[in-house]
Amino acid sequence: MTTPGDIRYARTSDGIDIAYTVFGAGPDLLVAPGFVTHLDLMWDFPAFQTIAALGQTFRVIALDKRGTGLSDRSLGFGSVEDRTEDIRAVLDAVGSRQAILYGISESGPMVIYFAASHPERVRALVLYGTFARFEPVEGFAFTLSDAAMREFLDDLERHWGTGRAYRTFLSHPPDPAAAERVLARYERSACTPQMCREIMLRNSQIDVSPMLSTIAAPTLVMHCNHDPVLPVEYGRFLGARIPGARYVEIDGDFHGSWRQEDMAKLAAPLAAFVQEVLGEPESVGPSLGDRELATVLFTDIVASTERAAEIGDSAWRTTLDRHERSAADLIERAGGRLVKTTGDGLLATFRGPSHAVTAARSIQDAALGLGVGVRAGLHTGEVERRGDDIGGIGVHIAARISALAGAGEILVSRTVRDLAVGSRLQFEDRGSYTLKGVPEPWQLFAVR
Repeated sequence: MTTPGDIRYARTSDGIDIAYTVFGAGPDLLVAPGFVTHLDLMWDFPAFQTIAALGQTFRVIALDKRGTGLSDRSLGFGSVEDRTEDIRAVLDAVGSRQAILYGISESGPMVIYFAASHPERVRALVLYGTFARFEPVEGFAFTLSDAAMREFLDDLERHWGTGRAYRTFLSHPPDPAAAERVLARYERSACTPQMCREIMLRNSQIDVSPMLSTIAAPTLVMHCNHDPVLPVEYGRFLGARIPGARYVEIDGDFHGSWRQEDMAKLAAPLAAFVQEVLGEPESVGPSLGDRELATVLFTDIVASTERAAEIGDSAWRTTLDRHERSAADLIERAGGRLVKTTGDGLLATFRGPSHAVTAARSIQDAALGLGVGVRAGLHTGEVERRGDDIGGIGVHIAARISALAGAGEILVSRTVRDLAVGSRLQFEDRGSYTLKGVPEPWQLFAVR
């Protein structure tokens, strides 16, 4: 078995140090392991030894997610968007232009989001025992109500550090008492009780299901039919929603297992899938055709007609010119793309919600100096490229949301709120609205 290499660190754009290790030789395979890992200690467990064995075929790149293990814990867990930055930073640090991503358990949403937002960096996607969102499932009490989730979290936090918490994720220990002693040290080293609770709470609030239809990379989804942690319905949902995904249901009653023979059941479908993918020539990235995932920002000057009448056409034109130049600069600084101006507003796109919110706030603040108020609306979804312009339902939704905002207000769709779970952004529920031309009501939130 290949031995994992030395621990190194990659620094993200927001100043977080992410611990990673690289070992083996072959095509790049980035592994985002499951719930709470520790790159120094995890290789003693069969569930992680299967990752180490992949070094016989791949150059394996494994990381500890922010908030856990050897990675920076100073800024907590972060949002799904933040955690995709962990992946990008590590890939850049090791010089990987394109990799197969392997997301296990709670890491599934972060690799799904990365595959949707950075398709040029993803050669293929592998998901095991994971989810797009938590849905109520009979037999899994913690999914059924908020009270049941709180009880689950209380129990997890109370037992963290004793070895009894992590055993939920590792079935069939040959010696339960010895396993508990080993796991106790692992738990204490990998995470604090409060952070453990925070991670699991945020997992229950994440929803990356709107991203699934935009994934263009070849995808393998594996899930045990009797997984005791995440119900098999979650895996079936992923297999049905990701275009062209290959879904393999493993006959097993484990999420992770102490038994080598259990974990070995993942090897055959993974090997067959990867062999097929590697048989195709490496490209600059899978093509989405004219579609892409984007966070769409619409802004609009409130009461622009009244303001123009008040100061006159010439002065108003000067004000608009200054506003547009300032906004274009602020969008670029936030890593976005100005698509077009719309008279007294603008349309821009970003890779993720936090950068879009940053740009919207900056645009509003700058506009105050010009004596005007700006409203903003945000939605993350699929858009259609039309030359330099964009269109489609994602753009339409963002425009409708923007029209409902007041001066100095940033309204966002529930999709944006869900992707920002775990970030520093805070939201106020504004209820459900019927958006003209959009099917079904949409829940909207205001950025505080």
